[in-house]
Amino acid sequence: MHGLIRSVWYEPRSPDAPRRVWRDWVLVGVLLPVALLEGVVRPDMPSRVISVSLAVGLVPTLLWRRTRPLLMVAIAFGVSGVAQLLTGGVSPESNTMIYLLILPYALFRWGSGREAIIGLAIILVKATFSVVVDYSGPADTAAAFAVVFSAIAAGTAFRYRTRARTRELDQVKLLEREQLARDLHDTVAHHVSAMAIRAQAGLATAASRPDAATEALRVIEAEAAQALAEMRAMVHVLRRNEPADLAPGRSIADLSQLESPGRSGPSVRVEIEGDTVGLSPSVEAAIYRLAQESVTNARRHARHATRVLVRVSADDTSVRLRVSDDGDPVRPAGTSGYGIIGMIERADLLGGTCVAGPGPDRGWNVTAVLPRTGVAG
Repeated sequence: MHGLIRSVWYEPRSPDAPRRVWRDWVLVGVLLPVALLEGVVRPDMPSRVISVSLAVGLVPTLLWRRTRPLLMVAIAFGVSGVAQLLTGGVSPESNTMIYLLILPYALFRWGSGREAIIGLAIILVKATFSVVVDYSGPADTAAAFAVVFSAIAAGTAFRYRTRARTRELDQVKLLEREQLARDLHDTVAHHVSAMAIRAQAGLATAASRPDAATEALRVIEAEAAQALAEMRAMVHVLRRNEPADLAPGRSIADLSQLESPGRSGPSVRVEIEGDTVGLSPSVEAAIYRLAQESVTNARRHARHATRVLVRVSADDTSVRLRVSDDGDPVRPAGTSGYGIIGMIERADLLGGTCVAGPGPDRGWNVTAVLPRTGVAG
C-alpha cells in the first residue's frame, strides 16, 4: 500500500495539456448569464446575493483548470467553505454550480499525482465540513459523494486511457523503426560485400592487369560512399535504441507482386514513371513497404472499391508514391489507426513526408514523398 501511494505521489502531470480552447470561452460565456438568471427567477434560493456572487465569481476557474488544476480546486472549494460559514452553515450554492464538478475531473485528468492527492484532501475536507454543518440525510450525502467521485473516476479513466494509447503509438513507431533498420542493415551489408568482392578481384588480377587495381578502387570508393550514406541513416534509427537484424530487402521492382486481377476484392494496378535507377535502397524498400501497407488497408477497409492504383513517379530529387482507391468516400475510423502512423514514421525517418485522407471525390489516398538519397533529417 505504501508503494502504491508513493508511486501515485510521484506521478507526473499528463503531457500536452491544452491551455484554453474556444470551448472554454463558450462554456464561460454560457454559465455567467445562466447563474445570473437563476438568481433572478429561482424563488427558493438560499442567501441569494452570496449564492449568485459565488456562482458567477468561480466561473473563471474553469479557464485555468488544466494548467493550474490544484490551485483552481483549492480556490473553488475553499471559497465555497468560507461562503458557507458566512451564511451560518446553510449551503449557498446554486444549481448552476454543478459546473464545479469539472474541476476535480480536470485535477485527476491533467494534474500530477501529488496535486491529485492534495486536491482530493481539500475536496474531502470541504465535503465533510458541509455534512457536519448542514446535514441533509444519508441519501443526499451519499448521492453527493457519489457524484464527486464519479467525476474523479472519469478524469482518472480518461487519463490512463490516453496514456495506454500513447504507449501503443510509441510501440508502433518502434516497430516501424525496427523494420527500417533491418532494411538498412541489409543494404549496408550488400555494399560491404560488393567492396570485398571488388578488392579480391583487384588483387587477383593486379599482376596481369595493372589497371585492375585502379578500377577496383574506383568501384570500392563509390560503394563505400553509398554505404556511408546508408549507415548514417541506420545510425539515426539505432540511436533511438532500436534493434536491427538481417531481413531481405525490397525494391520498386517488387511492386509488381502487389498487382492482382481483383477476383476476390478490388483489382490492384501498379504504374511506375520517371527514372527510378540509382534510388537509395532504403528509399526503394520504404516505397515498397508504404505501398504494401496502403494496398492492404484498401483491401480491408475500402467499401465497395473496385480498383486500387499504385503510382510511383521519380524526378531528379525525390520519388513520389500515390495509392488511391475508388471506395466509398467515408473510410471507417479504424483505417486511420496504427498502420498509417507507422507509414508516417517511416517516411519521416527517411527525411520525407506521408499523408493519408479521403480523395476529392471518392475513395482514400495515401501520398508519400521521399528524397532519392533517403538520408534522414
